Amino acid sequence: MEHLPEPALQQVAEYFQALAEPTRLQILNLLRAQERKVGEIAELCGYTAANVSRHLSMLQQRGFVVRESRGTSAYYRIADPAVYELCDLVCGHIARQSASLMRERAVFLPGASD
Repeated sequence: MEHLPEPALQQVAEYFQALAEPTRLQILNLLRAQERKVGEIAELCGYTAANVSRHLSMLQQRGFVVRESRGTSAYYRIADPAVYELCDLVCGHIARQSASLMRERAVFLPGASD
């Protein structure tokens, strides 16, 4: 991000802002395996179709998903699978931090890991 002008930094911030909502991450995770209809995503997430549609709309605006109409149904699929590389990188980092914290805490709890 070195030497990026303000407008570019704003775009980067908006990209990450779209990923800063757990429901949207859950939707992206559901689309990882296959394209899905709004109703199917809503059912799997446990949210209303209207709520899921709002999240899908933002994900589409940011370029994460593509919408395709077929008859009376709208199907969504991932636009750029590279988002999963980013998510996997972040998840791996969080897992390593968590493991390190657990090791540090174990020092104060002798015998707890036995």
